[in-house]
Amino acid sequence: MIRTAFGRTVQRVRDLLHDAYEDERGDVPGWVLITLMTAGLVVVIWALAGPALADLFEQAIERVSGL
Repeated sequence: MIRTAFGRTVQRVRDLLHDAYEDERGDVPGWVLITLMTAGLVVVIWALAGPALADLFEQAIERVSGL
């Protein structure tokens, strides 16, 4: 199910990019959708990787400061 949804999302983004490329005036709603989807991906990745990155940062600070 996730791969199918992801595949549809990728195809939708490809279609939007192709349409925007073909239309010289640009496609404002398409670009808004791409921006929102990118922001959503950033939030999801940050939510998944945030704790690991915070631990990594704390370990690096501890090694540098010698605490």
